Amino acid sequence: MHIPKIISVDDHVVEPPDLWSSRLPARFKERGPRIVRETGRMDPTTFKWVPAPDGDVADVWYYDGLVSPLNRLSAAVGLGELGFGLTNFDEIHPGAWKQRERLQAMDENHVDVSICFPNTLPRFCGQTFMEQDDKELSLLCVKAYNDWIIDEWCAGDARGRLIPLTIIPLWDVDLAVAEVRRCADLGSHAIAFSENPYPLGLPSIHSGEWDPLFAVCEETETVVCMHIGSSSKMPQTTPDAPFIVSSTLTFQNAMGSMIDFVFSGTLERFPNLVIAYSEGQVGWMPYVLERMDKLWEERSDNSFGTSLKNPPTSYLEGRMYGCIFDDESGLAARDRIGMDRITFEVDFPHADSTYPNTEVVATKICEQAGLNDDEVYALMRGNAIRAFGLERWGITK
Repeated sequence: MHIPKIISVDDHVVEPPDLWSSRLPARFKERGPRIVRETGRMDPTTFKWVPAPDGDVADVWYYDGLVSPLNRLSAAVGLGELGFGLTNFDEIHPGAWKQRERLQAMDENHVDVSICFPNTLPRFCGQTFMEQDDKELSLLCVKAYNDWIIDEWCAGDARGRLIPLTIIPLWDVDLAVAEVRRCADLGSHAIAFSENPYPLGLPSIHSGEWDPLFAVCEETETVVCMHIGSSSKMPQTTPDAPFIVSSTLTFQNAMGSMIDFVFSGTLERFPNLVIAYSEGQVGWMPYVLERMDKLWEERSDNSFGTSLKNPPTSYLEGRMYGCIFDDESGLAARDRIGMDRITFEVDFPHADSTYPNTEVVATKICEQAGLNDDEVYALMRGNAIRAFGLERWGITK
């Protein structure tokens, strides 16, 4: 089976140590995000960083009262044994944060194009900046990140291979609208948004307060990308359940978000808005799609709180994309899900990454699912090109 060069719609970049310190105004240099190398450990009860001479050597983000050591899970590629241990920039794969080495790693891994989410300090949709008190500094940090991702990470030799994905000031919809416009003018047409802003203390998708944001995304052809965990909340059965339970249930975040976007009427109000889910897999979709349509048909009198004019699944065609890295169940049900809404991810350099064996993994899952050549192309390239409008970068096939 021939696997075409892969377009990965979910990778990450470990933010370089000087990303903010080299861009913020001088008056914020001591309060803005910066890396300090220290020796210490995480307190097992408070989960806070404690400097100690006999601890691990870690690079630690300091940002206006926030202290956040670099975690191995965020840059696991090449580190061997996984876990919640600490690390530093000398230990991690240079492709995690250096452009040239990232492009080399992509070449080694049969990957042509990559879309990178934020990672260690901002977290998956920039919610760290929303949580800080000084919103002037927060806004400057958001803009500095976006300028870096557009002008440096995705520029030069990486143009057309690393595709910009920017963040927004989540705490102010008007500021978010302005930043989407600014970034679109600079060539970025994808934003990282929360799969569920409500746990962050923000308005829900059902409130309608995000409509100006979705309107400008529709206008500028900007894709709304949502990574599992971007709500800062993971599924949990009981407080004492091991982490593997939450890891098994991560798809629930994407599932709930998709249902919210449908029944809030957001996709009906904005008929050209495109949403994309990362790391949520797709094997859960067949039943949820069926269930939404059946409930809508049975409850057309609005007794269940829906006023959609058309069946829920009619709003998803060509506008909602999921992505997989090992979802055999999803591919087996591709006819019910829609082969044209499944994309592929490598998740470099996270713990779930298939690097450096992605081509082998992709071949195996495609063979096991019995995909034909057209389906393989759609999964590995075609759907991503259409979803993210990659023709802008000369990527047409």
